[in-house]
Amino acid sequence: MPLLIQGYSVFLDSRSVPNYPSISHFYGMNNGMKKNFDMISWKKNKFANHIGQSIEMGKNIPTAYKGITFRQKVNMPTGKKEKIFYIQYYDPTGIRHLEPVGSSIKGMTAARANNIRSRRIEGKEPTNKARRKAIEEGKQNRWTIDRLWKNLQETPPIPKRLRVDKGYYKKHLENKFGNKQPEEIKPNEIDGLRRLLEKSLKPATIVQILGLLKKIVNFGVSRNYCKPLGFKFKMPEVDNIKTEYLDDKQLERLLVSIDEDSNRIVAMMMKFVLYTGLRRGELFKLRWNDIDFKGELINVRDPKGKKNQTIPLNDAARDLLKDLERPYKDSPYVFPGRNGNMRTDVKGVTRRIRDRAKLPKEFRPLHGLRHTYASMLASSGKVDMYWLQKLLTHKSPQMTQRYAHLRDDVLKGASNIAGDIVSAIDKNKKNKFEGD
Repeated sequence: MPLLIQGYSVFLDSRSVPNYPSISHFYGMNNGMKKNFDMISWKKNKFANHIGQSIEMGKNIPTAYKGITFRQKVNMPTGKKEKIFYIQYYDPTGIRHLEPVGSSIKGMTAARANNIRSRRIEGKEPTNKARRKAIEEGKQNRWTIDRLWKNLQETPPIPKRLRVDKGYYKKHLENKFGNKQPEEIKPNEIDGLRRLLEKSLKPATIVQILGLLKKIVNFGVSRNYCKPLGFKFKMPEVDNIKTEYLDDKQLERLLVSIDEDSNRIVAMMMKFVLYTGLRRGELFKLRWNDIDFKGELINVRDPKGKKNQTIPLNDAARDLLKDLERPYKDSPYVFPGRNGNMRTDVKGVTRRIRDRAKLPKEFRPLHGLRHTYASMLASSGKVDMYWLQKLLTHKSPQMTQRYAHLRDDVLKGASNIAGDIVSAIDKNKKNKFEGD
């Protein structure tokens, strides 16, 4: 039978080299033409040794120990020969096993292999298959960041901003931390991520990404799934106090643009913000059974993660709701989306209304109108900071302080009245004195 080597047929003749087959004839194809070559001039011994070694390395060779064999091979990284030792045995349940136990390069010997075989026969040491199974089960029991994140998404209450957080996790956290348990994360890894993010993202976005990582870890710790991070890391400092306010002319143009828009539901939603100061998410969740027309109250659902709260239903907001078009009569939502379901986005319409009113591009239509509502109340001088905090459903007074300077201006103006009165009296006194 010919031996195929590099596309040629090589016929072996055992008479040429003792104990090993050797080449006596070589038949090959070149451009369709057959040629005979006398291969006697080849280095027959070298080729024969190569053939012999291949045959020897392809089988298990017995040792002096029962059930212990080895197979020779060339270690690819080093190019050196090595022996792979195998053990053959029956476990306590009577199942036969043939398993590799180690390489001579890594210190394995026939004697060590025999000790391993004895322990496995007695059931004192697991089989290779049992070891692999235990490793796999260990992986399943590891609460990695990836596993914690998946569980967090499925555990009520469902996190807010889930869609945004999914994008942050996929893009910035999954590859770097997904397969790690929290206690395996090192401080320098957090520092490296932060430096990388600082090259392209704003501090506020970096805070959200690192905050998501903290949220995932805290979720696991709170349920005893994992240990906490072994260190604390500081968040980037963010100056996110941005108060958007429309002056009278801008507000007038906006109201005209709202009245002209074809999407009446979103247009009325924008007016409703000016009347109530509700947040975007609160508007989306607002249901008709949240409106108490008789008691003149609005039930605000889940304001910034807090319990439901109530705010007054003022006359303007009440009239708007009574005149509001209801294209989906059976929808429970005050400002429903497609098919009467809860609305999830209004950017297209609100930006169209903003641009038609020629407002600045950086003005955020819904959030900016909430700021405008708060600013109007603060600058009126008729609402103190405590009640403004309640109307805005702020968690703390500090969040309302951004509007305090507007009230201070009103108070300063009020105090100037007293000064003007006294100045006028003083001036009249001087004129009278000079006349005398």
